[in-house]
Amino acid sequence: MSRRSLSRTLARRRAHAPVFAALGDETRLRLVAKLAGGEPRSIAQLTKGERLSRQAITKHLRLLEKVKIVHSTRAGRESRFQLDPQPIEDAREYLDLVSAEWDLALARLKAFVEG
Repeated sequence: MSRRSLSRTLARRRAHAPVFAALGDETRLRLVAKLAGGEPRSIAQLTKGERLSRQAITKHLRLLEKVKIVHSTRAGRESRFQLDPQPIEDAREYLDLVSAEWDLALARLKAFVEG
């Protein structure tokens, strides 16, 4: 792997690491699933069915907002959260690239062993 290619790979990894870290929490994954329908939802709606307090849910939502997976808008006194799927899609594309690189490496190894 050339230095330029390695540099790009490391930059991509650094760019996507916060998204993977944010999605590595079960509560945040449930919140993303609740928001996946596309409709903005209030903290009250997102807290329903959870064992966590509104404050805890808000903390998780703010972290998701920090990595741009969700964004919020104010409607009076209420914050409404909506999913932005682009950071997750970008992370998925990165995983596809990593998977393709591993497929090539494994194919080279197989050719070497069988060869």
